[in-house]
Amino acid sequence: MIANPGRLLRYHRSIASFTSIRRASLLTFKSRFHQSSSVMGANSKSEGEWRAILSPEQFRILRQKGTEAANTGNYNHHDTPGVYGCAGCGTPLYKSSTKFNSGCGWPAFFDAIPGAVSRHEDRSMFMTRTEITCTACGGHLGHVFKGEGFDTPSALLSILHYFDLGLTTSTVDERHCVNSVSLNFKEE
Repeated sequence: MIANPGRLLRYHRSIASFTSIRRASLLTFKSRFHQSSSVMGANSKSEGEWRAILSPEQFRILRQKGTEAANTGNYNHHDTPGVYGCAGCGTPLYKSSTKFNSGCGWPAFFDAIPGAVSRHEDRSMFMTRTEITCTACGGHLGHVFKGEGFDTPSALLSILHYFDLGLTTSTVDERHCVNSVSLNFKEE
C-alpha cells in the first residue's frame, strides 16, 4: 500500500516534467549539432538531398564543416580570371581579382562579393574563430583570419581597379581561407 499517493503523484509529475525538459533539450542539441550551418538560406535542402547532389568530400566539407588537407585543393594555385562560386548551390562568392597567394595551403581571398558570404562565431577546436558560409545555402566555406598584414589590394582599391582608375597595393587585414572543395569556378 502506498503511504502518500499525492506525494507519489507529484513525484511522477516532476519526473515526467524533468524528462520532457531533458528530451526537449536533447532534441534542440541534436538539431543544432546535426545542422550543417547555423544559418540556412532559401536554398536549403534536406540532408538526403545534399548527399544526392554532392560528392562525399563536398558533403563532408560543405555540410559537416570539414576541412580539406592543406595544399591539396584544385584552386589553391589557380590564377585564371573569373568567378568562384559555391559548389553546393552555384552562388557567386569571390571574384578572381580578390584572390591572392597567402602560402597557407588553401585558396585565399581578401574580400567576397557583397552579401554572398556570411560570418558566424565558431568555438570548435578549443578556440574562437570566424566561420564563413555561403549566404544562399549555408554551406561551410572556411574561416576568416584578421590582422595578418598580407600585402594585397584593399577592397576600395579593388573597386577603383574595376573602374580602371588604377591599382596599387596596401595592407589588408583579412584573409578568407576557403576550402577548394567548397568552390566551383566560372572562367570570364
